[in-house]
Amino acid sequence: MTSHILITGAGQRIGLAIAHHLLLQGHKLILSYRTRHTEISKLEHLGATCIQADFIDDASISHFIKQVNQHTSSLRGIIHNASSWDCENNTLDFAALFDDMMRIHAKVPYLINLACTKLLTANNNVADVIHLTDYVVEKGSPKHIAYAASKAALDNMTKSFASQLAPKVKVNAIAPSLIIFNQDDSKEYKAKTLKKSLMEIEPGSKEILNCLDMLLTSSYITGRTIQVDGGRHLK
Repeated sequence: MTSHILITGAGQRIGLAIAHHLLLQGHKLILSYRTRHTEISKLEHLGATCIQADFIDDASISHFIKQVNQHTSSLRGIIHNASSWDCENNTLDFAALFDDMMRIHAKVPYLINLACTKLLTANNNVADVIHLTDYVVEKGSPKHIAYAASKAALDNMTKSFASQLAPKVKVNAIAPSLIIFNQDDSKEYKAKTLKKSLMEIEPGSKEILNCLDMLLTSSYITGRTIQVDGGRHLK
C-alpha cells in the first residue's frame, strides 16, 4: 500500500488548508474530521481518505487508530492539528474542561504516535511527526488555563518523541499565535489582536504551510518548535 500522511482535525481552517496543500503536492492523505460538511466531500473527491472521529474517550481514539491501520501499511508523516479552543469562562465544570483539553491536545497525539510507530518506521525514507501547539505555551493564558497547559504538554512530548523515534522519524512542533480570524470576530477584537504582535497582520495559512514544507523536506531538524507569532514574544 502507498505511504500516507495522517492529519487530525483537517475539516476546517488550518487543517483544511494543510490537507489541500499536501494533496496538491501529490501526497496520499488520511484525515480525521469531527463534523461532516461540504469540504469533506471535496477532500474525498480529491482522493483523501476521511474518517469521522470525535476523540471523546479512549475507545473512540482506539477505533480511529484501527481504521488508520486498515487504510495503509506505512505513514510518511502525522500532523496533529485536532484542537478545541475552549476556556474557563464557558463552563463551571473545570474538571471536565481540563480532562477534555488534555485528551484532545495531549492524549490523542500520545496514543496515536505510540500506536503508529510501526507505520512511521515502515516508510522507506525518514518520516515526520508534526505537532500543532500554540504561542500560549511560551507565556500561558489567564483566560485559557487548561488549554494552555494541554498545549504545553504537547510541546514537551515533541522533545520526548523526537528522542525516542530518531533517527527514523523526525518530530517537531509549530506554535502559531494569530493566523486566521474567525468570521464572527468583531472589528474591535481584530484591531486589539493585531496590535499584540510586532508585524500587526493576519498572516493566513501560508505561514503554517511554509513551516510545514520546511520540516517535511528537512533531513536534520528534530525536537524543535517553530514559533509563528509575528514577534509577539517581544511585545
